[in-house]
Amino acid sequence: MKRDDLLISNEIEKQAWELLEKSIVYYQGRPIGTIAAGEASQLGLNYDHCFVRDFVSSALLFLIKGRYDIVRNFLEETLKLQPTQNQLNAYTPGRGLIPASFKVVVNNEQESLEADFGEKAIARVTPVDSCLWWIIILYAYVKASKDIKFALQPEFQQGIMLIMELCLATRFDMYPTLLVPDGACMIHRRLGIYGYPLEIQSLFYAALRAARKLLICAGDAEIVRGIDNRLPLLQEHIRHHYWIDIHRLNVIYRFKGEEYGQTAVNQFNIYADSIAYAKLARWLPKQGGYLAGNVGPSQLDTRFFALGNLLAILCSLASDRQSQAIMNIISEQWDDLVGEMPMKICFPAVEKEEYRIFTGCDPKNIPWSYHNGGSWPVLLWLLTAAAQKTGNISLAQRAIAIAQSRLSEDEWPEYYDGTRGLLIGKQARRYQTWTITGFLLAKELMRQPNYLELISFGEFDLNNASRSCDL
Repeated sequence: MKRDDLLISNEIEKQAWELLEKSIVYYQGRPIGTIAAGEASQLGLNYDHCFVRDFVSSALLFLIKGRYDIVRNFLEETLKLQPTQNQLNAYTPGRGLIPASFKVVVNNEQESLEADFGEKAIARVTPVDSCLWWIIILYAYVKASKDIKFALQPEFQQGIMLIMELCLATRFDMYPTLLVPDGACMIHRRLGIYGYPLEIQSLFYAALRAARKLLICAGDAEIVRGIDNRLPLLQEHIRHHYWIDIHRLNVIYRFKGEEYGQTAVNQFNIYADSIAYAKLARWLPKQGGYLAGNVGPSQLDTRFFALGNLLAILCSLASDRQSQAIMNIISEQWDDLVGEMPMKICFPAVEKEEYRIFTGCDPKNIPWSYHNGGSWPVLLWLLTAAAQKTGNISLAQRAIAIAQSRLSEDEWPEYYDGTRGLLIGKQARRYQTWTITGFLLAKELMRQPNYLELISFGEFDLNNASRSCDL
């Protein structure tokens, strides 16, 4: 890097760190999280909240820098917000849920935390991902701080078990995946992902891996057996039924419908006319592949969802071969998936009548905007982490260079619009914290790839799985 470029890079990082410091939320004199965006003054918006999913990249950064207190305080305070009793009625949060977000409120000079479990959010969708991200943050904290005693406290063990009870509960379902409604994850508006969206399955798998380590130290045999039973089933299900490459596409193309019984090949009764084979066959490189966005009864959502695929690499839900194929498709289809701002949350966008049906004519999710094909800089750190894990460092370097050339000048927007991410999002907040932390975390992971261990898991082998408290 040239001297002038290095100076500019250092100045941008310095600005980003200063903005991150300003975003820190304090409660009773203690730092407990970060607000969603510095530009949070508009009445009625919740960008002054600390969101669990948004805090993930902040937490990892603080852990890398040895600032364990912020993450520890966050984990303690969010755990206190977790309901431990059964619902009073259908409109109150269920036992074990972690809120989507919280904010500090002051009443008569007394501070308290106000949690939002989705009852105040747009469309009133209860988040599924908060519980899963919370466990992953706890695991990263223990991994970084070496403070296993923190997670072994009875209240934390109970918190993990309540989440696991929610996830592993018997229900009207016979798949190893989690059934969730539209809007229950990062894509928190209607976008046709009802059912078994990849993002939740990847998070579920990562949280199971983390919970298994954290619970086994306390010897909770029943929950651990439940996790051990679910992990291989979930892994096999995703690797087989969600995988799309040229070979698999040829198999799907020749599916017969209306099959019945144990010998059925087309187990989900997917109809050929529901898949745009010609476009997909042209788009798929010979050495590339990816995990589908959703699989269910007569449904194969062939959209590429970035978070689910990248996280599947990090937690080894995808096999080594599949992980390399996912990175290959990102490389080969760079203009579509990354373009001028890393990276697209999903590709392609749904348009025309499909847009009307999928989104309910959502004006924020117009084609190539927001969750419907918009570009989200926070995904930069996940792309970098996946590139590090698979040895595709040049892809991370290329993506970081693009982000560095624009983010500071554009005032760190929440998302970008357009087929290549050239436009600042129509309704994007400026100084979005996870845009800032996504950039900083990507830089830190490039400098210190060993910190990938905070968020990454190797291949799970039940027969040789460690039963010690050494994380």
